[in-house]
Amino acid sequence: MTLCLKNPFISSSALRRACASLLTCGLFTALLSGCTGYRLGSMLPDDIKTVYIPTFHNRTSEPFIISETTRAVKEALQLDGSLQITDERDADSILDVTLKQYSLTPIVYERSARTTPNQYRINLSASVALRRTDNGAIIVNYPDVRGDANIDFAGDLTTAKRQALPAVSRDLAHDIVELIVEYWN
Repeated sequence: MTLCLKNPFISSSALRRACASLLTCGLFTALLSGCTGYRLGSMLPDDIKTVYIPTFHNRTSEPFIISETTRAVKEALQLDGSLQITDERDADSILDVTLKQYSLTPIVYERSARTTPNQYRINLSASVALRRTDNGAIIVNYPDVRGDANIDFAGDLTTAKRQALPAVSRDLAHDIVELIVEYWN
């Protein structure tokens, strides 16, 4: 380095840029080498290409939740593209989902009335199993997958819950698809 500083053809700003570039390359290489044991991939067996998604089972007290969560999981799987959704007779696998619990938890209260919540967190839990259609063997089994969303309470709680249902369904769907299709090894 001292030889470069004495060289009249290399300015100090050029030297700083070169050192910064070398440092950046070194840090990037170190970060990449730290992740060499990990890769993102599909955990699905090679012969599982299609899935049938029946209407979900509902063990919650929320009546409109089935259609919204089923639709959200179908959309998430289509977006992911790892499995093609098909009818039952053409499917390699079946995705069984049971919606287990739906709960509301107050998280923000009004300043003037500390007992009146104006924001809630909705939690939705489900059990998920992906099984083969040929022999019924379980490919993936998760007894507790959770989705959540925050809702602002304005007006009546029923309307607020209905408006928040797409968000909590998308969050649950994202987690279901991630658990079925992706993994780190």
